Amino acid sequence: MIRHIVMWKVAAGSGAERQAACELVKRQFESLADRVPGLLHIEVGVDISHIDYAADVVLLSDFESASALRAYADHPAHTAVRDALEGVRIWRQQVDYAVPD
Repeated sequence: MIRHIVMWKVAAGSGAERQAACELVKRQFESLADRVPGLLHIEVGVDISHIDYAADVVLLSDFESASALRAYADHPAHTAVRDALEGVRIWRQQVDYAVPD
């Protein structure tokens, strides 16, 4: 199994704008559940610490294999989410790793 973790900082001015942007990212990625072959689990969390160096949103997803993760990158549902979020995020960090059996 491959775990795919992504963290984003959203582009927003006020606290209300930031929260709305975070909720949009959360809804968009959660919409991928049961729509992408090989995607076993998806979880999206919004930061509650509000520490200046914290990411705003984190995605944790599990894929049955590395090839399933690669296929996810170009899956139409995923590319639609990426397109819908264009300009919402200002930075992104990612880690992919094999989960020990």
